[in-house]
Amino acid sequence: MDFKWIKMVTFSMLEIYNEQVRDLLSRTKKPGGLKVREDHQLGFYVEGLKSVPCENYAQIERLMEQGTKVRTTASTNMNTSSSRSHMVITIQFKQVFLDRDLTKQSSINLVDLAGSERQKSSGSEGDRLKEGSRVNLSLTNLGNVISALADAALGKKVLHVPYRDSVLTKLLQSALGGNSRTALIAAISPADICYEETLSTLRYAERAKKIRNKAVVNTSKLMRESRAENSKLLLRCGNSRITEQPAYWPAERGLGPRAPQRTWAHLLARAREEWRQQYEAVAQERQMMKTSPHLLNINEDPQLTGVLKYFIQAGSCDAGQSASNAITLQGLGISDKHASFTNLDGQVAVTPHSKCKVVVNGVPITTKTRLQHLDRIILGSNSAYLYIGFPSERGNEDLGRFDYDFFQLERAAAEGVSVDKLGAGNSGDGKADPSVLAVFQDYLKLMPLVAEANQMSEELKKELKMELKVKNLASSDSRGYDLQKEVMVKVTNQRTHEVWMWSKAKFINRKFLMEELYQSFLDGEDRHVAQEDDPFWDPAEAIHLGSAHIWLQSLAYCMEMEEQVEFLNCDGLEEAVLHVHVTPCSPAGQACGEEDVVTDPWELLGKRMDFQIHIVRCLGAQWLKEDAERGIQMGYKIYDLPHTLYTKPVWKVVNPQIEESVQFTALNASQDFLNYLQTNALIVDLWGLQEGCTALSCSQPGLMVTGEGHILVDTKKTATVMDTGQTTPTQTSELYLKLLKLERETELLRNINRALREENVSLRESLEKTGPRQQAHKHPDTLKISGMTTDREMNQVCPQQASYDGEFAKALKVFYQSMNVTRGQFLKLRHYKPPEDDHMLRPFVLQQSQMLRDFGDLLESSLWKLKNDVALIVKKKRECLLQGE
Repeated sequence: MDFKWIKMVTFSMLEIYNEQVRDLLSRTKKPGGLKVREDHQLGFYVEGLKSVPCENYAQIERLMEQGTKVRTTASTNMNTSSSRSHMVITIQFKQVFLDRDLTKQSSINLVDLAGSERQKSSGSEGDRLKEGSRVNLSLTNLGNVISALADAALGKKVLHVPYRDSVLTKLLQSALGGNSRTALIAAISPADICYEETLSTLRYAERAKKIRNKAVVNTSKLMRESRAENSKLLLRCGNSRITEQPAYWPAERGLGPRAPQRTWAHLLARAREEWRQQYEAVAQERQMMKTSPHLLNINEDPQLTGVLKYFIQAGSCDAGQSASNAITLQGLGISDKHASFTNLDGQVAVTPHSKCKVVVNGVPITTKTRLQHLDRIILGSNSAYLYIGFPSERGNEDLGRFDYDFFQLERAAAEGVSVDKLGAGNSGDGKADPSVLAVFQDYLKLMPLVAEANQMSEELKKELKMELKVKNLASSDSRGYDLQKEVMVKVTNQRTHEVWMWSKAKFINRKFLMEELYQSFLDGEDRHVAQEDDPFWDPAEAIHLGSAHIWLQSLAYCMEMEEQVEFLNCDGLEEAVLHVHVTPCSPAGQACGEEDVVTDPWELLGKRMDFQIHIVRCLGAQWLKEDAERGIQMGYKIYDLPHTLYTKPVWKVVNPQIEESVQFTALNASQDFLNYLQTNALIVDLWGLQEGCTALSCSQPGLMVTGEGHILVDTKKTATVMDTGQTTPTQTSELYLKLLKLERETELLRNINRALREENVSLRESLEKTGPRQQAHKHPDTLKISGMTTDREMNQVCPQQASYDGEFAKALKVFYQSMNVTRGQFLKLRHYKPPEDDHMLRPFVLQQSQMLRDFGDLLESSLWKLKNDVALIVKKKRECLLQGE
């Protein structure tokens, strides 16, 4: 050893989660985390941070593994994920030149930044509470520091660099803007669904590239006290006896400027002893892994997977949080005595205690279950383990495929959730719909989070139950196309029966706040919070229960329609039945008769159309059956209406009578409107009201109405005429009244012209049939009589023609009514999902087959009846024409 200079290498490792600092080289946890202090010479440092001396790279690598193991245990205890925390490794190098009173030092900071949560624009979007993820906040603060330093490097005037806004930026102050060189490695995804996150990350890295620092060698003259300490060091480097010292020395930043000096030799000696003990423990663990069955932890972060190993010794051993157990486990939902493992006669079995949650291969168990090699076990809410069996059971299996996602996929499959159930129909190239695959991935991601939130609610006695739902799973738009799906979380208060629907972003934000409250509970702090600050509470709100489709094809033929259609909820199940009546009518509101039925919708082009939508009642609402104090409302919007129309709220009635009718008017039916009636459905949404929530507004602001008070639809042309001129509100009102008057007069002239044209055609046809025959066989004197006869025949033919048209209209009406029923059965058949229970699969197949037969019979009978009716009408008309000849 060269006594003129000494090299010192120390290693420290810390984690920052929720703005709290944890020492990853210490197995003791300080409540509230370690404190970050500031000194005018040292800058920011962590008080009490353990710094271990190292002699080679192998020791540094071993320390990283040790810190990773502590990090895994901590993440399980605190119900966190490593992806939500920052990790900082500091390797400090120091050269002390004893003969020159000179010190050179440098530090390498390796920082693993947390990944920002993939939410929409922010985690608290649509939430009344603050942003719950401090991960996103600390990354934002780091971005602000990088931006300020980049602006300074470009010569811009920067008044303040916000280092003090977060713990992370405090500790990295010297690494970012000090005497340093900094490299940033950005991890991005090639997936198109991560486009926004990738672009944001690249912008983040682009800003960091603009920072310019000038690094110089750090040197400092030793103080007088340091010289004296160095002299002692030279004397003790010989055969001096090593006294008992702790196996670490706090870094200069760790103890501050008044820290007592400890000799480097003493620290190295103690560290070597600890290394020896750790190597023996590691060797023993590796030997036991070869010979004994054990459990391997599976973590969301691949770096933390397989770090913890729990060996199952011969006989029986308990597992749980209690320190008296042979296997001590930590985690959300783990009881003191959670389960027992037995290792007898070459077989291992697991038995849950009382009502403790144990899942094997995705299936919850309640009795003793034998384990096979590579079985997947979940204890509590989400503590996942892979069972490694006896050496005789093992092969050359790839353990890498049993990752965290494998566990969640298996759990989802056991619960009956799959891509097929979410409606991912294959496209022409055989690939599933990417948007539905993204929804399925969101579902898998939220599954463990919902389980954890339910467990926290149970332990905090909040009495909330959360469950995943897929919004628009069984819903479609007005044309019958599937709507874009979205994962939601249904939250039910089991005591008050209040219900909320949270978006994915809102739930993730609340989950962070729940964790903060739960951690305070674990630390023994008062968990009571004000109601408005409670992440488990929200004000009462109206809940969307389901939608019903009323196809409007009959309206395009001026035929009335009365139906009872189902409200289908997000699971495709019947929520209630709607009784509705859609009637074409006159401007005065009188229902049209059969003589007004048209055989071709284009006959209505350019004409005025009036119709009424009468919502009669709602039958068998499950929402009202669950709680008699609840209420309902319905809402719908037709064609180009700017706002949704809502019925009045009805409370405390299981089968409420609505009896609300609204008349709509299209002054000049356009081609688009007629196409809409033939191809689209009226969608009626059912909303559930609960005590304390505000009913949906029944007012109709901004709607255009006629002079009779009817709501105008198909107003594009009218709006265009009104928008072309620069007019005042009074002038607009006058022009609108004149326009309505002209529309009425034009409609009246059209009706007169149409009647005259029809009469002219009838007369011409009658004259063509009777005139030539009478002129050939009769005297000219009888022409007048013949003319009189022709008029009489014409009067007989016209009523017969009208009766044929009426019969044809009746046949069409019956056909369209039957087709509406057929369409309803088809939609019901389409959204009918197979049962999760295998024993119910055969009855389901039989019921599905019967429904298919009924559907085919109804369709065939409808077509057969229409064919027969049309043939009968044609036959009668032909006989009438033959008699006339």
